[in-house]
Formats: sequence, C-alpha cells, structure tokens
Amino acid sequence: MDSLIAAAARALAAGDALGALKRVALRDDPPALALRGIAMAQLGEHPRARELLRLAARGFGAKEELARARCIVAEAEVALAMRDLSGPASSLRALTAATATLEARADHANALQARLIAVRRLLLLGQLDQATATLALINTQGLPPALATVAELSTAELALRSLDMGPAQAALAHAHEAALRAGVPALLAEVAEMQALLERPAARRLSPHGEQALRLGEVATLVESNALVLDACRHGLRAGKAWLPLASRPVLFTLLRMLAEAWPGDVDRPALIALAFRTRHPDETHRARLRVEMGRLRALVTGLAGIEATAKGFALRPCDGRAVVVLAPPIDGDQASLVALLSDGAAWSTSALALALGASQRTVQRALAELQSTGQVRAIGQARARRWLSPPLAGFTTILLLPAALSLD
Repeated sequence: MDSLIAAAARALAAGDALGALKRVALRDDPPALALRGIAMAQLGEHPRARELLRLAARGFGAKEELARARCIVAEAEVALAMRDLSGPASSLRALTAATATLEARADHANALQARLIAVRRLLLLGQLDQATATLALINTQGLPPALATVAELSTAELALRSLDMGPAQAALAHAHEAALRAGVPALLAEVAEMQALLERPAARRLSPHGEQALRLGEVATLVESNALVLDACRHGLRAGKAWLPLASRPVLFTLLRMLAEAWPGDVDRPALIALAFRTRHPDETHRARLRVEMGRLRALVTGLAGIEATAKGFALRPCDGRAVVVLAPPIDGDQASLVALLSDGAAWSTSALALALGASQRTVQRALAELQSTGQVRAIGQARARRWLSPPLAGFTTILLLPAALSLD
C-alpha cells in the first residue's frame, strides 16, 4: 500500500472524508476508487459512492478476493443508507459470503463491520430475533472504538424495541464511551439522538378522563404490571408475559379496542358494527356477523379475559381482577408504521418500504398516495429511481410503531 492510500485510509477511519478525497481524488486505480467511494458515502453522495465501489470491485478482479470482499461490505453499507433492502448488494447472502472471505483472510475488523451491517439491515426489516442471533456472534471486547459504538447502538436499539430498559441504558452508556474514544462527530450525534429517544413520548395511555403521554420507560413499567394492556402500537393484547398478536385480524382488534376503551362499561351493538364493519346502516346480516366475530374474539382471548353479552351490547371482563389499559400510538392512522419508517429522514424506495412492512408494493403505493395528498410525505425521482421522504417527527418517538417480527411472549 503506497503512502497516499494509507493516509487516505487513516483519514476515513477518523471521519475526515474531505481529507481522504484530497489524497486520492485524481487516481483511478482500484484501491483509490474504493477509498473515494467510501469518502463519497460519508459525505452523503450515495449513488456516486455505489458506482465507485462497483468500479473498484471490478478492477480488483477475481484474484484479489479480499479486496473485492471489502468492496462488497462497503457497498452493502451504502445500500443500507440508501434503504435499498432488496438489491443484491444488500442481501444477507452476499454479506455472509463476504464475511466468510474476510474471516478466512484474518481481516477481522471488516468481518465485524459486515456482521454489524447485517444486524442493522435486520433491525430495519423488523426481524429482531435474527438480529439478536447475529449480534450474539459479535464479541464486543477489544473492538475498535467506531465498531464498538455501532455494536452498542445496535444492542441498545434491540433492547428498546423489546422494552428492556436496563440493558438499553447500559448499552447506550457503553456506546457513548466508545464514541468519545472514536472522536467521530457522526457517531456522537447518533448516540445523542438515541439517548434523546428515552425522554420523548412513545405512546399515549387512554382513559375516560383523557390521555397521558408515556415515555419508553413508563411504557415498559406499564407492560410489566398486572394490567391487561390493549397495545394499539403493536396491535395485540398483553397480560403479564402472555402476548396475543392481532395485527393480522384487524376486525377483531377493532372490536377488542372498543371494548377495552369502554371498560368497565359496555359498547352497544350499532357502535361496534359501525366502526368494525364501516357501515352506518346495519341490517340483520351485520348483526349476525357481529355475533360470529365476537365468538371468534371470545375464543382468542380465553385465559386473558372474557367477553360478556349485555342488554345493549358487549363488555370486556379481564381475568384475575386485572385493570384494563389502552396503549395508543403517538400518532393515529392506518399508516402509522409507514410514517414511523419514513421519519428517520432517509429516502426509501417503495420496494424497501414494502419489504420492511411485510406488505405488497401496491398496498404501500396506495398508502403513500394518501400521505402525499395530505402533505405528510413527498417523492423525489421518477419510476424505479423514485424515493419517498418525510420530515423527521419532533417531540415524540415512533420506535414502538416500527416493524417487529418478534415473539413477545
């Protein structure tokens, strides 16, 4: 490695992208192209960064397997920043192959970087169990400060998404210490942003007397209590460690939420029909359907609560004398999870949003059109290059609205 390449690499490690570019901006050999690509990525020029990294990978050729693997890892990080979650460069298979090559060639630092990119990709997709398993393979002892910061931030986000506040706070403290040692402003800003999440409202507790904003720690305390919690953030019912997911049963969830909000009272049949079936003119078929859906709901919540028929409608009766609490998201609407993904300030493609939400692209396109009509999101680019943006949401955190394919029981 010549002196200019080595100096550019040291500048990049310290977060000085412009300093690195000054040293290699006029060179077109593969090592210089790779460093230019990484520098452009640090400056936020992701399309150009991806182009440079691909040129570098082709320039290294099949015989320089280690250098190609490093380029693949760098391109995967760029793809993650671009929210390109479905392309070949961002796939777990490509990252896994590159990681194996790096490990075989004893490039442990870049292998760890590849694993951390995989963890962050899994977090974006809400695949928390897989992210936990991948993160468990990483030994954070003795890591370079920058990598240690990213590892601790990933650990903290996993803990926050699972409402494990103690481990989350410990990981954030470790991340702050590592970021200070690294001395990279971007890492310090990322740690500060995640620490700020703890102080922002994350949900609302609804009651007949109004609503109360709750921070993540207060939500965790409520979830761990003896209450029967109707969680409208993650669309399910919780009692202690028992968790009943209802995200795939929207009619049943709507009925259950209405009963929970009315507890200890009941809800009349016309109101249940109007909201659950979206009709203002019920007939006998709607009343028959309500009886069927209530029967299904009663069977699902057995052991957690009962559903009692009253003179005018139905009432929720928790088991073991539990109180009923309704936990509502900080923002209402059917597109809350979509808004939560876009609120990170990054430009998302429709395909990436669909992948993260586990929905079809057509469903996401319809939702985006509705949000665009109300000015909540905007599009840039055309056709396959179109990306969606939303201004960051101030004053509260949407962490409980992010996708979470996680078993919570």
